[in-house]
Amino acid sequence: MMTEKRRVVITGLGAVTPIGNNVQDFWSGIREGKVGIGPITSFDTTDYKVKIAAEVKDFKAKEHMDFKAAKRMEPFSQYAVAAAKEAFEDSGLNMEEEDPFRAGVVIGSGVGSLQTVEKNYEKILDHKVSRVNPLMVPLMISNMAAGNVSIQLGFRGKCTNVVTACATGSHCIGDAFRAIQYNDLDICAAGGAESCICPSGVAGFTALTALSASEDPLRASIPFDKDRDGFVLGEGAGVLILEELEHARKRGARIYAEVLGYGATADAYHITSPSEDGSGAAKAMELAMEEAGVKPEEIDYINAHGTSTHHNDLFETRAIKAALKDAADQVVVNSTKSMIGHLLGAAGAVECVVCVKSIEEGFIHQTMGTREADEECDLNYAIGAPMEKEIRYAMSNSLGFGGHNATLLIGRYQE
Repeated sequence: MMTEKRRVVITGLGAVTPIGNNVQDFWSGIREGKVGIGPITSFDTTDYKVKIAAEVKDFKAKEHMDFKAAKRMEPFSQYAVAAAKEAFEDSGLNMEEEDPFRAGVVIGSGVGSLQTVEKNYEKILDHKVSRVNPLMVPLMISNMAAGNVSIQLGFRGKCTNVVTACATGSHCIGDAFRAIQYNDLDICAAGGAESCICPSGVAGFTALTALSASEDPLRASIPFDKDRDGFVLGEGAGVLILEELEHARKRGARIYAEVLGYGATADAYHITSPSEDGSGAAKAMELAMEEAGVKPEEIDYINAHGTSTHHNDLFETRAIKAALKDAADQVVVNSTKSMIGHLLGAAGAVECVVCVKSIEEGFIHQTMGTREADEECDLNYAIGAPMEKEIRYAMSNSLGFGGHNATLLIGRYQE
């Protein structure tokens, strides 16, 4: 017999991004229309067609964890820990007053550490197998973001790592939502982390013809624009503290917003391209609205996956039209990737933070860099200027290689 679903709210936010290493700086950058894209500094791009990315800047791991712990983590895990600690502190939780087995972690990474593979494979090729780092495997594997957050926060409940490429962060939040709804947990740190701006990461996505070849940071990530030519690789992390409503009320927590619906589907179509009619992504939106009890005309804002690739932006536009029908013309759509690039496994989580802050402040950021929408991309993409708008319900879409679709529906908290 199915248990009645419990309400789930958001009580803490954390972020490490190319335009700010905490939520305050990140959100200030969003409001200012800051673009965090620039020349790649992490390696020499002389022989590379793609020369720009959205790198995290001035991040110092020792400011977020002790030196020994930091040495046992690659950047994607460090970003996850930093964002999770910020979200935890923001939530006001005190683990001395909590059952640690009722607090979980669902944080994913689409790739893990390609850098660790590169460094150690060079040693193998150089016949220095004995010098391979003893920690190569735990540094590399993608579940270590969740594992390290669990260790740092003392959360001992369900601890998992969803890996669905660019939909990872959203699926992690969705799974955390379900775990609290059905009483597996009372609290969950949920989100995603990524850091693969490195030779193999850039070369691989370039060979796939997925990345923009533009060298103009302001005209590289231009979602829905008629001149778009690919996405810009980004890095960072987003973590939210999700909490069962009565648990949050009992401890007097500040509630940012409520997670009302979650939709997850597959395209069963192609390994990299979304389905051409957008039916998979549309169904994810429909499922999220159905669970939330929200009608299409009540959706005020959609933070789109909006990668700046030809197929994604066109097919996602079709998906929004299919899901919202006549109401699609009224909704405001934007893409945070226009400012911070594509954070892959972290994208959905950081974009969920944007949705929460947008609801809180009634602000929808401009889709930066986008000047003239493609003829077939004919929705309101917040081109030219941000807007002030009361937002009651927002949706965040994520679409991952392999045909993974996820939609989160976030609403203003009401008693």
